[in-house]
Amino acid sequence: MNYTIEKITTLIGARRIGTADAFVGWLLTDSRSLCFPEETLFFALKTQRNDGHHYIADLYRRGVRNFVVSDLPADIPSDANFLVVPSPLEALQRLAERHRDEFDIPVVGITGSNGKTMVKEWLYQVLSPDHRVTRSPKSFNSQIGVPLSVWLLNEQTEIGLFEAGISQPGEMPALADIIQPTIGVLTSIGAPHQENFRSLEEKCMEKLQLFHDAQAVIYNADDDLVSRCIRRSNFKGKRIGWRRDELLSMYQLPFIDEASVECSLAVAATALYLGVTPEQLSERMARLEPVAMRLEVKEGQHGCTLINDSYNSDINSLNIALDFMARREETQRTLILSDIYQSGMSDYDLYSKVNSLCVERGVQHLIAIGPRINAQRNLFTLKEQHFFERTGKFLRSDVFRQLHDAVILIKGARDFGFDRITEQLEQKVHETILEVNLNAVVDNLNYYRSFLKPETKLVCMVKADAYGAGAVEVRYHAEHHDYES
Repeated sequence: MNYTIEKITTLIGARRIGTADAFVGWLLTDSRSLCFPEETLFFALKTQRNDGHHYIADLYRRGVRNFVVSDLPADIPSDANFLVVPSPLEALQRLAERHRDEFDIPVVGITGSNGKTMVKEWLYQVLSPDHRVTRSPKSFNSQIGVPLSVWLLNEQTEIGLFEAGISQPGEMPALADIIQPTIGVLTSIGAPHQENFRSLEEKCMEKLQLFHDAQAVIYNADDDLVSRCIRRSNFKGKRIGWRRDELLSMYQLPFIDEASVECSLAVAATALYLGVTPEQLSERMARLEPVAMRLEVKEGQHGCTLINDSYNSDINSLNIALDFMARREETQRTLILSDIYQSGMSDYDLYSKVNSLCVERGVQHLIAIGPRINAQRNLFTLKEQHFFERTGKFLRSDVFRQLHDAVILIKGARDFGFDRITEQLEQKVHETILEVNLNAVVDNLNYYRSFLKPETKLVCMVKADAYGAGAVEVRYHAEHHDYES
């Protein structure tokens, strides 16, 4: 959805400097993620460690002409718009809130200490066969991530799924105003960020503020703490407390670890409330795929690095995945992409956009699989590109056998079975797998940052392959992350 710059000026209550006409479709807070400058509105956010105003001149040189600022630059270009506000962050949140007001659809707000992303991604897997679902990218659940997520709602969205995370008291009301959930899902309450709360009960009550105006809240009725806090909250909507033994007797789950089981059952209860039939749910729950498949980096054969995002495909997640790939140092970038379903765009407009994304993100080699993307092959302008009707034909081709020394993003709808591509490209060396929680690494880094003055610089040395955690992955995650709690 595009807004005129005049409309945005009104929505965020800004003072506008500049008269250039513009339509805005993309919001930007990180200058490194710029893709479509002519449609981008940059919010110059100030944090304890950085100031977005420092990047305005560079973004202007790269084609951006619309900025939300609290301080005007010394030289104001005549062809640019500057929207002056007291706080660009609050302006970003207000714009997302006004955007959310445009939609009268079921919106699921998910909060808790653990499992938010797992519940969101699995709900997406269960609901997407019947509905066009917009969800938070990755773990976008912060004061910045939530408005960027809600902005992705569009005319085709039928259900929204959004995470909300807080690290201290007083943060949830702003997120509640932005998400405006009609359905709330509360996951488990545990230790993360506990240092800023006097008790687990206080933290749970803070998180429950997200559901103040929701029609229903879904929670684990076997959890005494959660149940007690639900009663204390005086929640006026419908309370749906699920029971472990009852749901486990009804559905077969592909997981055995406790965290995955609890998240799966929260998904089941929510899907049933949203109208998924027990028969549909039984079939779909048995096919839930690990969330690790989202942007999972693996070592591939023949000098390749694999970025596996092979169970879903939409234009927004493609943009995020391409941005993720573009930040890596490998020079040869290959995209393996399937048909994109339920975009709400014509195939011509959709694949024109895909080609533009590939060009902007520096993709050199496109491998496109599916009849619809094949029908639009004339829209693509990459130096090297190959088209296949089916995954099997690609796997039997010389194009597959000749892949080497490249970073390869594997991005496809589940129907195309791209897991077969990953299995054949992956370097099979170890029988034991070590899983590293990179968000925990960032939490540790933020903990030590909290003892420093905001202006103090911190240098991180990654040595000895990060002691087995993966030097490249740790380095890029630390470099990319905003370091906000």
